[in-house]
Amino acid sequence: MPMKNQKSLGQHWLKNRIILDQIADLAVVPGINTCLEIGPGLGTLTSSLLRRFPHVIAVEYDARLAANLPASFPGKNLTVHHQDFLQFDLSSLQNYVVAGNIPYYITTPIIQKLLAAPHLPAKIVLLIQKEVAERIAAAPGYHSLLSLFVQNAATVALGPIVSAREFTPPPKVDSQVLVLTPLPAPQVSPAALTLARRGFSNPRKKLATNLATPDCPKTAWQSRLAAQDLNPDARAQDLSLADWARLAELPNPNPQPSSQTPTPIASPHPRPRSSPLAPQNPCAEQP
Repeated sequence: MPMKNQKSLGQHWLKNRIILDQIADLAVVPGINTCLEIGPGLGTLTSSLLRRFPHVIAVEYDARLAANLPASFPGKNLTVHHQDFLQFDLSSLQNYVVAGNIPYYITTPIIQKLLAAPHLPAKIVLLIQKEVAERIAAAPGYHSLLSLFVQNAATVALGPIVSAREFTPPPKVDSQVLVLTPLPAPQVSPAALTLARRGFSNPRKKLATNLATPDCPKTAWQSRLAAQDLNPDARAQDLSLADWARLAELPNPNPQPSSQTPTPIASPHPRPRSSPLAPQNPCAEQP
């Protein structure tokens, strides 16, 4: 009996072999023999992956599909896990790539999990909603917190656009292949992303307004932006990762005099620091 999709799980099955082969080809990295597939479903992409990788590990949430998958590929080196991918333990994986046609509604958590893996995949190739793929690949002027987060941890490229007509059942929007190549280390410090989060607290407002604090008011931020060759009237979407890094490194504009004999720096109001490299910045997130 044919498997019926479950709308609650965001199941839309792609059967165009040319597109499936393109996705599998994009996942290939010389010397990498293991591919982790997220949401194999009926196994259409699995088939293409098994022709390119000696070992495929498939994580499927739907019990019916997970049970059916091994029988579809007898004699193949296919390992199937019936599990929610967001709960799947990545710690044992090394020297692997990731591929998948993933549900739109959990795109961001999946990407966050992969980019925080104990051992980063060599490449991540995901078929996701076209609009989200474009947002992740955005350039300055169109940035979001999502694009900054992803681009801080990986190089981003866009692959083929896939029409909604190619899916069964067809979703309401087109999809696009997103290709991520994780970087060995983040491009900017956690402090820069913390500052960016404040900058995006109200995206419609100007950046200086969002970043303003009693210690660093709007006018001071306008001067700081100008001093960094940035538009004082810029909005958060206009800044690059490098811009946020420079702003996060700026010193306190209003240092408070100390009545104590100089000692190792310790704030009278200590706050946790996300990284030992995080700069002392009056515009960091307030407790």
